[in-house]
Amino acid sequence: MKLVKPMAGLRKRGNYLYFWEKRWFFIAMAVGAGMLYMPLPDGLTQSGMIILTMSVVATILFVTEPVPLPTVALMIVIGQVMLMGIDSKTVAKSLMSDSVLFIMGSLMLAVAVVKQKLDTRIAWLLVRMTGTKTSYIAFGITLVSGLLASFVGEHTVAAMMLPVGITLIQLTSDDPKKVRNLAAVLLFSISYGCSVAGIGTPSGGARNAIMIGYWKEFFYDPTNPETFKYLIDYVKWMIYAYPMFLLQVPFVTLILLFTFRPEYKDLSRAVVKLRSQVEAQGAMKPGDWIAILIFFLVLLGWIFGSAEYGMGTIAILGATAFLVAGLVAWPDVNSGVNWGVVLLYAAAISLGVQMKDTGAAAWVANSFLSILAPFGMDEGIGLWAAVSVLTTGVTNTMSNGAAVAVLGPIVLKLAVAAGESPIVIGFITAVSSAFAYLTVVGTPACTIVYASGYLKTTDFLTVGWKMATMSTIIMLGAAAVYWPLLGS
Repeated sequence: MKLVKPMAGLRKRGNYLYFWEKRWFFIAMAVGAGMLYMPLPDGLTQSGMIILTMSVVATILFVTEPVPLPTVALMIVIGQVMLMGIDSKTVAKSLMSDSVLFIMGSLMLAVAVVKQKLDTRIAWLLVRMTGTKTSYIAFGITLVSGLLASFVGEHTVAAMMLPVGITLIQLTSDDPKKVRNLAAVLLFSISYGCSVAGIGTPSGGARNAIMIGYWKEFFYDPTNPETFKYLIDYVKWMIYAYPMFLLQVPFVTLILLFTFRPEYKDLSRAVVKLRSQVEAQGAMKPGDWIAILIFFLVLLGWIFGSAEYGMGTIAILGATAFLVAGLVAWPDVNSGVNWGVVLLYAAAISLGVQMKDTGAAAWVANSFLSILAPFGMDEGIGLWAAVSVLTTGVTNTMSNGAAVAVLGPIVLKLAVAAGESPIVIGFITAVSSAFAYLTVVGTPACTIVYASGYLKTTDFLTVGWKMATMSTIIMLGAAAVYWPLLGS
C-alpha cells in the first residue's frame, strides 16, 4: 500500500509532463476551433475559412513542433477530406506533383553522390579555392550555390551542394552536438545562397516566369510601341535583379556567422581529413566518371527538357540511372532519404493549392491591402514595403510560384489604381517571393537542407527574420535608386 501514492504521483507527474510537452498542439487545436466557430467574414467562403484555419494551425505546428512534422502533413491530408469534404482521390492527386517528384528524386541523387564519394572531391575543390577559415568557406558555399542556382534553379543546386556541406560537418566532428552552430552556418549558406540567387534570372524560379507572363498579358499591346517595355526578356531581367543577388551574398555570410557563431573558426582539421580521403580514393575510377556523366545529363535535362517532361521526372530518371548502373543500392537510397520530408512538402503544396482554389489567399491579400489606405501606405515606398511584407508572409506558407500566381494579378491591378509602375510592383512581388526564409516548407532548398537532420524548425525563425529584413532593405533601395535609372 505504501507504493500506491508514489506511483500515483509519478503517473500524475507524467501526465502533466505530457500535456506540457504537447501544449502547443492543444493551443493550435484551440485556435483552429475558435476560427471555425467565428462568423464568416465578408467575401470569404466556408471552404476558404476552413483552409485558412488549417493553414494557421499548420503554421503553429510547423514552428513549435510539438509533434513530428510528417504528422502535420498527415493532418493536412485528413483535414482536406474530413473538414472540406474533398474526395480522397482528389487530395491524393494533389500530393504527388512534379515538385514532389523533384524533391524525392533530388534527395535520391544526393544519396547517390555521397555513395560515389563525389561530394568529398567537390568539397576539396571548394576549400582549395576559399582556404580553411570557416567564414571564407561559408562565403564560398553561398557564392558557388548562388551562381549555380541563378541559372539552373535552387532545387537542383541545393540537392547537389547538400552532400558537400554534410561532408565538411562530419569531418569536423562525429558528434552533431559539437558542431550544432557550424552545421547551421554551412547548411544555411547552401539554402540561402540558392534563395537569394533565385531572383537573378528568369530560369532561377517559376515565380519569375509567371510574373513575366503577367506583364505581357496585362499590359503588352503589339500595336502600341509604348507597351514594349513590358516585354521583359532574360537579359533585361538580369539587369534589374542580378545586382541584388550579388549584393546580398556577403550579408548572408555575416548574418549567419553573427547568429550562430560556429564552434570552429577554422576547419583545418576537417580539411586535412578531407585531403586524406581524396588521396585515399586515388585517381578517378570508371564508376566515378559514369556518375559524373549521369549527373551532368540530369543537369542538361533540367535545363533543356524540364518544360516538356518536368523537373521531377528527370530527377527520378537520374536516380533510376544510378540504380540501374549499380552505382548505388536501393537499401542505401531507402535509408538515406528522409521520406517524412517528402510527405511534408507534398502536403504543403496540397495546402497551397487549396489556398488558391478556395480564394482564401486572394481574400487575405485584399484584406491586407485594404488596411493600408488609412495609414497612407497605398502609394510610393509605403505601398512597396506593404506588397513586400504581404508577399513574404504568403510565400512562407506556400510555394513561391503559387504566391506569385495568386498575388500577381492583384498587385498589378493595384499598381495601376495607385498610379505606380507595374514593372516596379511586379519585380517587388517576384523578388519578395524569394524571401521564404522563415519556414522549412518555404522553399525546396530549405526543405532539402532540413532533411539533413542537423537543423531545427526554430533555426529558420531565428535567422530568417534577419535575412528577410536585409533582403527587403536591399530590394527597396534598388526600387528607389537603381530601377528608376533603368527607366521604370
